[in-house]
Amino acid sequence: MTNTKVLEYLLEYLTPRRRQLFDKVLAQRTNYLTVATQDVYQLHNTSAVLRSCDVFGIQNIHIIEERFPKRIDKQIAMGAQKWVDVNRYKTAKECISALRNKGYSIVATSPHEKSMTPEDFSFDQPTALFFGTEKEGLSEEILTEADRTLHIPMVGFTESLNISVSAAIILHVLTEKLRKSEKRWQLSDEEKLELKMEWTKKSIKNSDQIIERFLNQ
Repeated sequence: MTNTKVLEYLLEYLTPRRRQLFDKVLAQRTNYLTVATQDVYQLHNTSAVLRSCDVFGIQNIHIIEERFPKRIDKQIAMGAQKWVDVNRYKTAKECISALRNKGYSIVATSPHEKSMTPEDFSFDQPTALFFGTEKEGLSEEILTEADRTLHIPMVGFTESLNISVSAAIILHVLTEKLRKSEKRWQLSDEEKLELKMEWTKKSIKNSDQIIERFLNQ
């Protein structure tokens, strides 16, 4: 558990504005909805999805890197990697297993005609949204394992959207739905404390040395 006395001491190094911002962001953060990407080739796309996770309050992103490792560009993510937890997996099976063990329903994004739209979607349990490659989409393995599928309705000649655009559209709709629902989507008090400690340490230069000095007083 986070040492609250250490956290209180570290918070003195932050401006009131930064402390208020942490509280405001933490109040809107969720682990009830999470995002997973599978072998996204374009570096900027995974980074943009990570950025959208931060914007819409998603605390964790899960990145499957079977073929294309290290798909984060810090310039595209614009610092979001500091605030969103990045979980990496070598296989889709490993990722799905980890999420199911945490109680997540697996929802695959796919243009399948019988899949739901974001407007039709309802939350029955914590949900992991899976997004696939730009050209191939998700693997058959994930589509088979998915509990439900989701698509964005399109009425033009183009049959697909860039993955980062798709993620932003879907996350906007689903996070709005989630926050208006009666689900307990917020982080627990312990999760908030742990994140606040982590974010505070990242915001202070030489935080480890400062903590060591405090503990040795």
